[in-house]
This record gives sequence, C-alpha cells and structure tokens, in this order.
Amino acid sequence: MTDMAGYVAKHFRWRVEDGVAVITLDRPERKNPLTFDSYAELRDAFRALAYADDIKAVVFGSNGGNFCSGGDVHDIIGPLLDMDMKGLLRFTRMTGDLIKAMVNCGKPIIAAVDGVCVGAGAIIAMASDIRLATPEAKTAFLFTRVGLAGCDMGACAILPRIIGQGRASELLYTGRTMSAEEGERWGFYNRIVEPASLDAEALALAKRLADGPNFGHMMTKTMLNQEWSMSIEQAIEAEAQAQAICMQTLDFKRAYDAFVAHQKPVFQGD
Repeated sequence: MTDMAGYVAKHFRWRVEDGVAVITLDRPERKNPLTFDSYAELRDAFRALAYADDIKAVVFGSNGGNFCSGGDVHDIIGPLLDMDMKGLLRFTRMTGDLIKAMVNCGKPIIAAVDGVCVGAGAIIAMASDIRLATPEAKTAFLFTRVGLAGCDMGACAILPRIIGQGRASELLYTGRTMSAEEGERWGFYNRIVEPASLDAEALALAKRLADGPNFGHMMTKTMLNQEWSMSIEQAIEAEAQAQAICMQTLDFKRAYDAFVAHQKPVFQGD
C-alpha cells in the first residue's frame, strides 16, 4: 500500500494530521484557480489515496478566504481555444478523471468552502461527500456563462442527486450564484459555520470519521456511488454482500467486545 503521509505536492498544499489529508489550492491572490498541472496532480493524488492505508479521510479546504475560482482564465481557457478536438477531449477527460478519482478513492472527503466556489471548484465541492460552508460561500456552476454546456465533470449526474432535478437544472442553465443559506436549505451544504471555525470544524469532523471503521467507510462510499445505477432489488442484494464482508472485519469484533465491556471501541480499519 502507498504511504502518503510523506507525500510532497508540487501544485497545491498538502499536509497530513492524525490520518487526515488536508488539501488546499495555493493561489489565493487569484482566488485559487486550477491549472493544467494542478488538475493532473490532484487526479493522481486521489488515485493514489485509494491505496493509502495511512490516510483515513480528506479535507479539501479553502485558502485566503476562497475555495476555488475554477479553471484559470489565462492558463487554461486561453490555451483551450488553440487546441484541436483531440486535445480538447484529452483535457475534458482529464478533468473528469479527477472526479472519478475522488469518487473511487475510498476515503470520505469533506469540502470546507469559504468565499468563491465556482466552475470546477463547485464541481470539486459537489464531488465531496460532506460539505461545510461559511455564510460568505458563493457557489456557481458557471459553464453556460462562458458559452459551454452545464454538463461538465459529472454535474448533470451528481448535482440533481444532491439538490433535486429542478434546482440543479436552474443552476446549470443559468450559471447563477447559490448563496450559502440557499445551499444549506437545498441540501448542498450540510451546515453553515463561521469563517473563523471552518477549518477546525472540518478537521474535527474528518478526524471523527478517521477514528471510525475505515473499511466500513470505504464500503459505504462505494455503495453510495454504485447504487445510483442499481434497481432496489440489486441494491439490497449488493448491501447484503457488502455488510457480510464487513462482518468479517476485526473492527466488527472490536465493536462487540467494547460493547460487552462497556467501553468505546477503538477501530483500526481492518
């Protein structure tokens, strides 16, 4: 298995604290836009996380009062105008591969959103498992506002499952900004926290998850995503198999032994 506690990122900030990887984009002076390089490195990092036993959960945080302003206008959007179809498809598949890697990394991901969260930044928040926001969070799926379709990086598949078809349709057609209050009311954000406590609350939640049954969390994330395309009968059977597998873990026995001894279980992820 890959040991990622010592991973050194080149195009974003990365640190590990008590089994939690904390990722932030590092261009605060421009509200943290993505570049070709940061896209590719994020994709590779999340792919590696699927095999990293030392990482139990992930926080994707904000930096300098903003989460992410999407693809950099000068570093990405400008060069795209000079690409042929093959190059454009290579790029759009790469961005989609980041979302696939987030979905398949096997770790709970918490997005801690402050300020601007637009374009691909909104997609990264959408692809996270749990989302916290400050009252200043401004979320927008801007693609139609730059002449593109709203169907970017899985938005038309994932966003309606979070906030509903009608609400997702409005945001994806108009590209308008969703306020933090609106996002919480619609279920996009799990809760709103004050800016001063955003990082601490996200990290505390991630550490709580990291202290849990990590194999069980991996299975939960897997089933949450796989069951989108299953019938109810298929889903129930898949969950029966998944739960039977989890019942063979030592964490399941640890929970039982702790209950009998009137103690809190200490999970180890195996």
